[in-house]
Amino acid sequence: MPDARRAAVQAAAQARDELAGAAPSLAVLLASRAHTDTAGDVLGAVQETLAPPALIGCVAQTVVAGRRELEDEPAVAVWLASGLAAETFQLDFVRAGSGALIAGYQFDSAAKDLHLLLPDPYTFPAQLLLDHLNADLPGTSVVGGVVSGGRGPGQSRLFRDREVLTSGLVGVRLPGVHAVPVVSQGCRPIGRPYIVTGAQDDVITELGGMPPMVRLREIIEGLPRDEQELVSTGLHIGIVGDEHLAAPQQGDFLIRAVLGADAASGAIEIGDVVEVGSTVQFQVRDAAGADKDLHLSVERALAESSGRPVGALLFTCTGRGRRMFGVADHDASTIADLLGGIPLAGFFAGGEIGPIAGRNALHTFTASMAVFVE
Repeated sequence: MPDARRAAVQAAAQARDELAGAAPSLAVLLASRAHTDTAGDVLGAVQETLAPPALIGCVAQTVVAGRRELEDEPAVAVWLASGLAAETFQLDFVRAGSGALIAGYQFDSAAKDLHLLLPDPYTFPAQLLLDHLNADLPGTSVVGGVVSGGRGPGQSRLFRDREVLTSGLVGVRLPGVHAVPVVSQGCRPIGRPYIVTGAQDDVITELGGMPPMVRLREIIEGLPRDEQELVSTGLHIGIVGDEHLAAPQQGDFLIRAVLGADAASGAIEIGDVVEVGSTVQFQVRDAAGADKDLHLSVERALAESSGRPVGALLFTCTGRGRRMFGVADHDASTIADLLGGIPLAGFFAGGEIGPIAGRNALHTFTASMAVFVE
């Protein structure tokens, strides 16, 4: 307990010093799994040190702090903003009879505010919320990450103001904030795009009139040997976010894993429902491609922001880090270099939330972030 409190006080004091005397208006508190059982002490120490008017956060598998990605290490990070209006909220998924509802907060589609979302994967269906926002409240802007600190229902720890929660979703609305959402993908396309001509729920039965496995074999036969090895280590499929694109490129897809295949029919199962008429393309996980896309995505966001970056929150996939790049701190150090060493914090997420082709989406193997500019 003393170590947890000491780490929290040190992180809070360091973040406060970076504000150079300005009062914090929002705190984001992130702690590693080592602090799961002492999450209340961590939160209490930060509140005693800073007393921020708004706070959200969670316990995560890996904490990002500055240039560091603290994999398999005890860590506490505190990220502060000043001068931002911030309204925290929580959402719960409540089953009612034969149906269910999402309760606790009402989004305002007219406000066009940025929302940061941290959902628990075991008790809150993030995809259901995003589907609702896209269908009923278009224009609602959300960024965030699925909390990765728990290993089952009731084991996650989410922070909201002075409370530690074990379920649901915590979030914060930031009205009037100037922030740029960035989604950088860790997969790149292979072969060519195909129209889905046969599908049922999350099973694709035909691509361009042929079984998907037949299409895949055609693609693999045309690949160099090193790229064939990438297919064997992690095959994914990308669903094009904007059907008006004539030639979709890396970054234009919603990436989903290929979960299985039927040898007899050649059908494949993917991690999402796909509709007939959608455009898809097979994808491979590729460290070099992910590095290139991260550079391009951040540089593009900076060019479009018409402002100076002053801080960023990063939600990067648990499948990235050393597992993907073979070195420590890849995403954090790359972003720090590109953004000039501004205050950066975040965590390795079990799913990353961010917009693609104008729609909010839940991603895998991506680095999703909110870059705050002035």
